[in-house]
Amino acid sequence: MKPITFTLILICAVAMVSCRKDRNNVDIKTYDQQQMVQYMSENGLTSSMQRDLTSGDTTGMYYQILTPGNTAKPIDYSTQVSVVYTLKSFDGKFASTDTTYNHYYNFVGHIQNNQYMAKGVMLALINNLKYVGGRMRLLVPSHLAFGTAGRGTGSSDANNRVAGNQGLDYYINIVDNQAAYDDVAIKNYILANNWKESDFTKLPSGVRYRITRAGVASNTVTATSVLEVQYSGFLFDGILTADSYNTSTGTGVSMDLSTDTHTGLRQALLYGTPGAQMTVLVPSTLAYGTDTNGGTIPVNSCYRYDVNILSVQQ
Repeated sequence: MKPITFTLILICAVAMVSCRKDRNNVDIKTYDQQQMVQYMSENGLTSSMQRDLTSGDTTGMYYQILTPGNTAKPIDYSTQVSVVYTLKSFDGKFASTDTTYNHYYNFVGHIQNNQYMAKGVMLALINNLKYVGGRMRLLVPSHLAFGTAGRGTGSSDANNRVAGNQGLDYYINIVDNQAAYDDVAIKNYILANNWKESDFTKLPSGVRYRITRAGVASNTVTATSVLEVQYSGFLFDGILTADSYNTSTGTGVSMDLSTDTHTGLRQALLYGTPGAQMTVLVPSTLAYGTDTNGGTIPVNSCYRYDVNILSVQQ
């Protein structure tokens, strides 16, 4: 009799746990929908956002297509995409809007493994945006974002953590033509620094340079020259990277232009002379491309070099 009684109790306990789980799932979706409706109302989005009706309206996401994509390039889980994005949490305590840093380059099916790219983004690219080259605004409920655990470190009050049970507001751009995107990024960077496009010489590759101090024209640079230079490398958000050699002692580093791997910088240095100082703006494909340089540089990042040419050897 005791074994039978114990078995019945165990079965009932399992059933109660299962029922409780179902109720919790319903509760979080209800909570998310209430949070979503309030956020859209407070931000004037009620009329502009569409509800995701994929698979019978099960996601609770809302979206707006800002730019249609290239219908010749449909998106699925195996599509490798270059993504630029921003996001903020519904409570306003977390925002990540640095489009220099917020880059992703990988398969769509791997998106949810990225630090701030939620599972909902992966689903929306496939079901709603659908095509490479498109842009969208996307509202993701917490159960398709980072759930009860949230994401990040420390306190959400310090803008380094998404709190638990928070919906997310994304702007997402799937880059179709990286060279064209880089060219626009460089133009915007020039304007943001109060320069003029005419201040720079643009090479056919998309590299731009300006001479900020004239050098000695008697010793020109060739593709086989060995230069002694000082240089500092920056991302377009102003972060000085480890790819720099600029000492207080005035010494430089040797660069053999016939073998050096800084492709974009090497192209610009051909137009320098000893004693010249240059600012060089490099498209991502001629900087580090999809290589993150040990995690220090976001994928597909344009790059700036400030260079001082100390000497030139033929």
